[in-house]
Amino acid sequence: MKERIHKLVAEFEEIETQLGDPEVIADRDAFARLGRRHAELAEHIDLFRDFLANEADMHDAAGMMADVEMKELAEDQLREAKAKRADFEEPLKIALIPKDPNDSKNTIVEVRAGTGGDEAALFVGELARAYFRFAEGQELKIDILNTSDSEAGGLKEIVFKVTGAHAYATFKFEAGTHRVQRIPATESKGRIHTSAVTVAVLPEAEEVDVQIDPQDIKIDTYCSGGAGGQHANRTESAIRITHAPSGIVVTCENERSQHQNKEVAMMTLRSRLLAYEEQKAADERGEERASMVGSGDRSEKIRTYNFPQDRVTDHRIAQSFSNLPGIMEGALLPIVEALAAADIAEKMKGK
Repeated sequence: MKERIHKLVAEFEEIETQLGDPEVIADRDAFARLGRRHAELAEHIDLFRDFLANEADMHDAAGMMADVEMKELAEDQLREAKAKRADFEEPLKIALIPKDPNDSKNTIVEVRAGTGGDEAALFVGELARAYFRFAEGQELKIDILNTSDSEAGGLKEIVFKVTGAHAYATFKFEAGTHRVQRIPATESKGRIHTSAVTVAVLPEAEEVDVQIDPQDIKIDTYCSGGAGGQHANRTESAIRITHAPSGIVVTCENERSQHQNKEVAMMTLRSRLLAYEEQKAADERGEERASMVGSGDRSEKIRTYNFPQDRVTDHRIAQSFSNLPGIMEGALLPIVEALAAADIAEKMKGK
């Protein structure tokens, strides 16, 4: 472990030097790549350095033990260093767990209505609102990229970007199918209906992460069907991009200009392609997704919101949470923290 920590500290210091090199600064791709790695190492660099200083204290104390005059002082120093060593064990185990390289990235979240018709569409809007409130509490910024209204109210889908420190790490456990059990306002006999929405959480991909060959994409324009009145009906500002090799199709019509819609659609396409390529690579290696995070497959049921019983159950950790109204107002942190803790525990078992 000591050798690995020495290497990480040396890597951090080397990256700091490189980030000040004019040639590296001029190379946008290299600078971005080094910057991300620097931020990842910076999170634990003080812990690593404190551990190495403790190692040096123990080594110095052991060297003084042979000196009769220094032995008592050396024993005190060694005892103190060993006591501090115990404080490093658990934090270092966690810090040395291989990190998801996407954790520090911004993220794109897509919430779509699944089974359940109007009820599912209503819950899309409610869940998105809960995410907005939660993000605000975590000092994260939300930008709505695209929406599709449901005829009976609610949303067929909403796509939004979350920007800020560890945005992807904060939202990644939300990926999967969310099941809802409640009595609809239109239900005269008081029967509980079950509906579902799907959530996709994609790390934002920069151009350095995903290279798109212009010949692989087809761009269509069409008239927006959303809000915007006469402008939306007159101008073909909406964009549809089809990526032929993967079959991924992205649309955007929320922005007023065709140029803005194209920028948003390309950003979303890069993020979907990054997720697509990562899943493809994992499949080729025969690996399964981490059990706590889930596969991200839209058919996977990860959580149930039971309104009559005021209970939210996350099936990945078999844990239930009360205060459903509060959760729908953005109080998601206890659930996210429980999932993160379970994920770390699972990874530590595999070390």
